[in-house]
Amino acid sequence: MTADTTETFGVDAAAHEAARTTILDVAAEVFQHEGFNRATIDDIAEGIGATKGRVYYYFRSKFDIYLAVYEHGMRLVREAVEPHAEGPGTGRDRLIAMSEAHAENLMTYLSYHNTIHQGIHRRTTPALKARQAQQLAELNGIREDYETMFRRVVAEGMTDGSLRDEDPQLTARMLLSSLNSIDSWFHTRPGQSTEELQDLAARITRMLITGLEIQ
Repeated sequence: MTADTTETFGVDAAAHEAARTTILDVAAEVFQHEGFNRATIDDIAEGIGATKGRVYYYFRSKFDIYLAVYEHGMRLVREAVEPHAEGPGTGRDRLIAMSEAHAENLMTYLSYHNTIHQGIHRRTTPALKARQAQQLAELNGIREDYETMFRRVVAEGMTDGSLRDEDPQLTARMLLSSLNSIDSWFHTRPGQSTEELQDLAARITRMLITGLEIQ
């Protein structure tokens, strides 16, 4: 699913995409700090140092921006994690690599993940129009497919004996819930390096996966 955007009218595709991504980066921060309901197009325009017209050139509505932020955030995390799901090693090895990549991506793109989690909680919001609810449901479906990928690797780890035998669905859901809770307490420090994020992601993953190991 691709969120609704305006026509490019022959504008250079790379420049158009770069400008659109800048809007999404700022919008993700606005949605994180203000929440979707309080956030305004004016807030986003101020964040990019432009007028509302600039924002409306790329997106037709605030909700279209919101959907695009959600979609872009899911693409970023999927691209970071999926290669590890298909990589070498036992189920446990791959689950560790996936969890570390997920945690690092969450901390790197914290505002995107916060927006995604807002979308999950809004799935039953009655104020949404039918079209909006359908688009949001499609994005939540993409997120559920992502969870299914974790569940598959968990099941493979249980089959190959590298993980303790439990309910794969419950295990994957609890693991992802624990990883996603990072956005409730983590705050990026100025100058924080990629290496620091990788180390923290590895420590968090180690604590979570230990409970799934064969005793």
